[in-house]
Amino acid sequence: MTASALALGATAAAAGGIERSSQSVAILFEKGNYVEFNMGRVQPDVSGTQQVSASALSRAGAPSGDMAPDYTTYSLGLKAAVSDKLDVAVVIDEPVGADVYYPAGTGYLYGGSTADINSVATTIMARYKLPENFSIIAGVRQLKTSGTVALFNGYRMNTDTATDYGYMVGVAWEKPEIAARIALTYNSAVTHDFNALENGIPTTFETEIPQSVNLEAQTGIAKDTLLFGSVRWVDWSAFDISPAMYTYPTRYGLSPLNNPYNDALVSYENDTFTYTLGVGRKFNDNWSGAVFVSHETGKGGYAGNLGPTDGSTSLGLAATYTRDNLKITGGIRYIMIGDALTETPAALGLATGQCNLSGDQDCGGFGKFEDNTALAFGLRVGFTF
Repeated sequence: MTASALALGATAAAAGGIERSSQSVAILFEKGNYVEFNMGRVQPDVSGTQQVSASALSRAGAPSGDMAPDYTTYSLGLKAAVSDKLDVAVVIDEPVGADVYYPAGTGYLYGGSTADINSVATTIMARYKLPENFSIIAGVRQLKTSGTVALFNGYRMNTDTATDYGYMVGVAWEKPEIAARIALTYNSAVTHDFNALENGIPTTFETEIPQSVNLEAQTGIAKDTLLFGSVRWVDWSAFDISPAMYTYPTRYGLSPLNNPYNDALVSYENDTFTYTLGVGRKFNDNWSGAVFVSHETGKGGYAGNLGPTDGSTSLGLAATYTRDNLKITGGIRYIMIGDALTETPAALGLATGQCNLSGDQDCGGFGKFEDNTALAFGLRVGFTF
């Protein structure tokens, strides 16, 4: 029994930034030769209320509607025991992504706005065993990313698929007799230079998919009982999406009214830390289960209108069925998404936080998003050969 019972395929339903994969190295610790397939289904429910009147047709109090559609993620991993000391793995996953759709006809200013980000990463990693139960981990990652945006004000942008590379390094320590393991890994940033079309005009811009650090640990605490956890840091303050025409419209002979302050399309003020702690239990030779809690720190400040969330707390359950060389894990996670206030669009001529409301409407930003939740379902099928 290992902490793989935690795996839900899509564990980051509303994770920091646009993250959808934690880039775990757990596959390197599977016994022998091993292959696994993961699928996750995430059902967010994210809605808010407009706080600032934008026009006669878009008044304070207008509901945004659920702007976060359901999505599915997939990943595939293959691990080979090359020798007694060397293990090699290949993992294909979707590390970042976004799906945004504000329903039209609600009176909310962003009604009809859409955005999506798609990615595929191929990671080749290796673990070499050293004396005293230590091992070193290293790998390379190829990341392909693309995106599109269509805003309420007529702005349109789509990118090509940029392909760039990063690396990972780490160290691990094990004590098999008590099922203890600690793995610390660093994932480098990947910088994309996108070619884009903004309202039909070719432009270019740069975006950095941020660096991260993972600390994963587990240990036996009683017979057939495992304590596991992880800490993940992601440098989201280094991330922004700043297309050339959107950020500097006057360079292209356009009115600056859509973005007079040269704001980024998407950016984050602070980094995120995600903490997970759980207990796993082996019930018999075929069945084991786990329960866990996870908390992601909020980024603070105002959230972007294309990502109106700030941190989360979640509870999860997972069960694993093992028979001969086959291992099937299924799980569910309930996510309580952190409340957020979004920035007031600069085109309204109001500073963020300014309010021109009457009556008892709440003020403090453009959109107020609170009491939002998500459900994540996951399935992992693993086979040792």
